[in-house]
Amino acid sequence: MNKGKVKIGMTQFACDIDRDKNVEKAAEQIRALAEKGAKIICTQELFRGQYFAQIIDYTKYDWAEPVDGPSNQAMMSLAKELDVVIVSCFYEYAMDGVYYNSAAVIDADGSLLGVYRKHHIPEGPQYIEKYYFTPGDSPYHVWKTKYGTFGVLICWDEWFPEPSRILAIKGADFIFYPSAIGSEPDNPDLDTSQTWVDGVKAHGIHNNFYVCACNRVGKEDAADGSGFMEFYGRSFVSDPWGNLIAEGKRNEEDLIVAELDLDEIKRARDILQFHRDRRVDSYGEILKLSIRD
Repeated sequence: MNKGKVKIGMTQFACDIDRDKNVEKAAEQIRALAEKGAKIICTQELFRGQYFAQIIDYTKYDWAEPVDGPSNQAMMSLAKELDVVIVSCFYEYAMDGVYYNSAAVIDADGSLLGVYRKHHIPEGPQYIEKYYFTPGDSPYHVWKTKYGTFGVLICWDEWFPEPSRILAIKGADFIFYPSAIGSEPDNPDLDTSQTWVDGVKAHGIHNNFYVCACNRVGKEDAADGSGFMEFYGRSFVSDPWGNLIAEGKRNEEDLIVAELDLDEIKRARDILQFHRDRRVDSYGEILKLSIRD
């Protein structure tokens, strides 16, 4: 069955201290991406604000919004106006004391198809996410939109092979990975950008589909002046063979657009039969956190 082609786009910009300006900047980039022909557009992780998880500050819980809050309302209106699908990342308020790092999938008519909540929550120097985010309880969704069928995983999720395999088996033709990744404060000389690219595109090879990783860019100081994060950009798209077909600039704002040939997925899977040859009957041990013979 011929699936044809679809053009996708991703934002890559530096987030301002003024949160409303970030919504405006996201809208500007989405408009520019739509003008370039993108029909499915993904925003970077938590695009409305600077990366607040560098320190512990309970007042940042007030940044969380309900699913129908102002950030997603703006994106829903924009999706309908431009006739594009938008993946809108936001800090979700579920109830008092329960907040998620989430992505809303909005179809081209402006309707909300649903929300994915980030499952894997990191904890490290200036990545203090366990304080702010409850581990996601949503399924690994595959969204059938006007212009394509895809899944969404968020940042730390991208380092784990299991979610991408699940989405592939469920029928996703590609995955968006909205991210906020950059410097390692406890290892300032370590550059993880190539490790990130190689690790994420490996999921595309193992599952014979496209991966689309979207990252922010710029230096962001911790609110208390104790340090900073520097996000390196390099948003990219790789094909089912692991080839980069689009890559954003490093340390600069950019617009990432790529045309995905969805028929290449079937060709790759017919040649490299990874899914056929899986031995699901032998994988039970992986459900344990540690294994000893």
